[in-house]
Amino acid sequence: MLGFILKRLGLAVLVALTVSALAFILLRLSGDVAVAIAGEGAQQADIDLIRETYGLNRPIIIQYLDWLWRTLQGDFGTSIYFKTDVAALVFSKLPATLILGLSSLVFALAISIPLGVLAAVYANSWIDRLALAIAVVGQALPNFFFALCLVMLFSITLRWLPVSGSQSWQHYVMPTIALGYYAAPAFMRLIRAGMIEVLSADYIRTARAKGVAPRKVVFTHALRNALVPVVALTAVQLGFLLGGSVVIETIFALDGLGYLAYQSITYKDFPVMQMVVMLLSAVYVLLTLAADIANAWLDPRIRVS
Repeated sequence: MLGFILKRLGLAVLVALTVSALAFILLRLSGDVAVAIAGEGAQQADIDLIRETYGLNRPIIIQYLDWLWRTLQGDFGTSIYFKTDVAALVFSKLPATLILGLSSLVFALAISIPLGVLAAVYANSWIDRLALAIAVVGQALPNFFFALCLVMLFSITLRWLPVSGSQSWQHYVMPTIALGYYAAPAFMRLIRAGMIEVLSADYIRTARAKGVAPRKVVFTHALRNALVPVVALTAVQLGFLLGGSVVIETIFALDGLGYLAYQSITYKDFPVMQMVVMLLSAVYVLLTLAADIANAWLDPRIRVS
């Protein structure tokens, strides 16, 4: 078990370094940092001076190693557009993204668990086909289009919810639905497959033969075991929801990391872009690592080894 954890931890560190290098190189290729700092209308002499001052005229690998060393020391630089400390700016936006990600995860589980159980209990029936159709629509429908449909219905037509902002819980309702519905199909299909497998197990047939109530068989004996793989998927999906909130936060103007990423891309604020990418990727890697460890702990074959 310890060897498995150490291997996964080493792989997580390697993935984090690879993502940081790719993000650094791709962001630098998307535009000239010196031009972004100098601003529009700057003279070439000023741009050259900025390149020399900030070391932007050095090879990109040297720039990356210098950035990595400063980052490991906790120095994330200063925002080009917002003119403030990057770390303070990014962490000030983190709570809104965490609220959106967690609420979307809860919403996804709230609709996927009942649908998955019903689809498994009534397998190959119209209920099963309806649940699968809902899952297919959720997976195929672009979340930005679904978000715009929610705005048209609940904000413009019914006037129940605010269009944008993050001042109250009402501002999170539509973003939560739009982001959570996209994550629900993966849970629903996994729960359905797990329930179908568990319901055909010998101990379930024994429980039914002893006269245990059908509801108790489904929710006490079967569902508890079918939810084991969902624990690992939950960690992965939470990382996906946090990283995939850029579009939703931009549509609803939520004051979170996603909207900050959109602003930093628009204004070519490279230090902010770099830290947002690194933070979201690090969270995803850590959650994936936690999911792998949870799977290893639940799998007796890995635990014994």
